[in-house]
Amino acid sequence: MRTGGVSRTFNPVLLSQKARGYTTPVMKKTENKSQTSLHNESTSTPSLRETYQLGSLGTTLRAALASREARSIKRRLPEPSVLGKQSLIDFTSNDYLSLSTSPLLRTRFLQKITAKDRVQILGSAGSRLLVNPDAHDRLERRLENVLSRPSRNEFDTPQVGILFNSGFDANMSFFTCIPQPGDVIILDEYIHASVWDGVRASRLAQDCVKTFEHNSIESIRTVLDRLLNVIPSDTRSASIAERLHSGSSSLFVAVESLYSMDGTLAPLREINKLLSQLFPRKNAYLIVDEAHATGIYGPPSRPGCGRVSQLGLDGGLGSHVGVTMREMDDGEECRVLARLHTFGKALAGSGAILLTTPLLTSYLINYARPLIYTTALAHPNVVLVDSAFDLMVEGETEQLSTHLLALSAHLANLLQTELEKARISPEIVCLPPHLLSPTLSRNLESSSLSSNDHHDISSPLLSSSSSSPLHPPTPIMPLLTPHPRPLSAFLLALGMNARPITWPTVPRGKERVRVCLHSGNTKKDVEALVSGVVEWARGWTEQIEEKKEKNVVVVDSLQTQSKL
Repeated sequence: MRTGGVSRTFNPVLLSQKARGYTTPVMKKTENKSQTSLHNESTSTPSLRETYQLGSLGTTLRAALASREARSIKRRLPEPSVLGKQSLIDFTSNDYLSLSTSPLLRTRFLQKITAKDRVQILGSAGSRLLVNPDAHDRLERRLENVLSRPSRNEFDTPQVGILFNSGFDANMSFFTCIPQPGDVIILDEYIHASVWDGVRASRLAQDCVKTFEHNSIESIRTVLDRLLNVIPSDTRSASIAERLHSGSSSLFVAVESLYSMDGTLAPLREINKLLSQLFPRKNAYLIVDEAHATGIYGPPSRPGCGRVSQLGLDGGLGSHVGVTMREMDDGEECRVLARLHTFGKALAGSGAILLTTPLLTSYLINYARPLIYTTALAHPNVVLVDSAFDLMVEGETEQLSTHLLALSAHLANLLQTELEKARISPEIVCLPPHLLSPTLSRNLESSSLSSNDHHDISSPLLSSSSSSPLHPPTPIMPLLTPHPRPLSAFLLALGMNARPITWPTVPRGKERVRVCLHSGNTKKDVEALVSGVVEWARGWTEQIEEKKEKNVVVVDSLQTQSKL
């Protein structure tokens, strides 16, 4: 899959004639891809007029930006691009299923948006509390059915969906509103920034917010044990423990099913079982962000519905867990209170839906400020999302996701092999430990990806709903390296776009080049990426060795001089 195009920059001198009082800048084409846009230039070098007008505020802001520039962590917008029109191979966007350039999705969308019986085409006309467009309501009701398993009995809690303008808005709304004073929340240390922002804006006391080590069941158990079993002399902790034991306070565990920077999958079934065991009063809940898993994972009968569905946790709060009837008859109870599915990644749309209970939905409608005080999703966005789910329900996306995961297995296996052959030190570049599963990778590659990029969509390894000790493939693959910017620049020069990720986006010492694979990528693209990474690593290793040799020569020379 390739992205990009001819860059365009603003020329501050050229302005068009005023039209009805408006002045518009004239766009000038340039073939120089390295030329920085005026926007980025202006943020780096403020004009004298701006300096004068902003005064002390400008001084403070410039100092903060200069500090980031000095530490090589200042963020900038990349050059403007159009997916499908660049010469660069796309290894950076979240367009996992390549639907943003899909002729099939475009055709379906145009058919729906131009249907004769469709009266409203543009806008949404306001907040959902002022107007409730029929298309929005119908999409919510549809996704409730598509993304959830049908109830088996009258005791299953119904699942209701509510649309948000973004996953960020949905997380902010939930974590700001739903946890009540006295409740406790524990977060995976790598949870998304929107969850952190929501928790910080909530009414929870600071000592009621805990974190656990990423994806570690042992760490979660340790945190829960400390909350439930405290030293009697610690009155504050004793009060929290008493409330949790009595059921007067609730506990929330927040995770992402697929983590956006690490490509790791949360142990959802294990967390669910732990909450069921430790909280017999049913006051512990699991909140799952499915932003990066939607459209990619799912049970065999409903591919694309996410990891929660793939693991049989989509029956609603209190339902029996499992994909098959035999699993559900084991009696494990579902503790998933809410799950978030976003539309802006694999589904090529925008917005999100939060699936939770009717009571919580009503509470959010009354108290969630990002929902109440904003204009609802525009009508074309809703139609596009509906069209994307058409393709998913009809099975069109299953082949795409199967190919995507097979490419992931091929990349992990090939890169690991080539780095070992070249004797590249892990201190230069390496895959994270969870991706070093040679058996899984080779099995997936041989069963699902042939030399001409065709694939077998019936592969049991790709559709298994059971928890496996081997980490399944994911479209997100971090290349861990202390030198992410040089590696990214080297790949860019070879025609591949893979972005460097540094602190503060990831912890210090966890720098990486984040590789995102897409259904539109080919086996040849993946092999070019591996070749580029290995070539860079060899060159970087040689530079280090040359510096060491020079240092040895200098030391020997100094020692010789001192003896004389």
